[in-house]
Amino acid sequence: MNPRSLLALLVATTVVLAFVLAVILEAPATRSPAGTPTTGTGPSAAKNAHSSEFDGAPLPAARAHELTLTDQHGRRISLRQYRGQVTILTFLSSTCRPTCPLIAQQIRGALDELDHTVPVLIVSTNPAADTPASVHRFLGEATLIGRVEYLTGTRAELQSIWHAYDIAPAQLGDANSPHAASVLLIDRAGQKRDLFQVEQLTPEALAHDIRKLERDPARP
Repeated sequence: MNPRSLLALLVATTVVLAFVLAVILEAPATRSPAGTPTTGTGPSAAKNAHSSEFDGAPLPAARAHELTLTDQHGRRISLRQYRGQVTILTFLSSTCRPTCPLIAQQIRGALDELDHTVPVLIVSTNPAADTPASVHRFLGEATLIGRVEYLTGTRAELQSIWHAYDIAPAQLGDANSPHAASVLLIDRAGQKRDLFQVEQLTPEALAHDIRKLERDPARP
């Protein structure tokens, strides 16, 4: 090939490569199913993909059933008194193993992730076993003393609440049961918004969804 033909070929190749590069740079980033731009894989991409979603299971907004019970200090505590704050609600027993300690530790981890106080209500599923000493030991093991309200009452009081929240105490430790222990997030308007089953629950995910609900402009 003579020098003039070789030069023409090189010029043509350069033009084609420049055009292809321009097309690639102008193309929009692929989008996740939630509409969040992502340009790769790995932890940072996964974080971007979930930045506008709940990490737990979102629930149709519905008013949380009201409850008034007695905490570990003998005070009467109502859910309504936390209106205006995102609130963590779960149903545990101080003698349930191993699910209940695991959930308590994950909640404690989420509280450590946050830079402010978030109300946590634990409703007893075993009032006969949840004596003051047992509850104190349980909260101490999870490093939750002074950070949560552990609520109990008569069995009649509790049964109506268990029923309202679809809790079956006898199945609390069975991860395969639809009534197994879970963590519920209630928004500032007092509505159920987000549910974590045991297998979904991590401190990071729980803290993420709390922050999301706190930023929600549609709620007071």
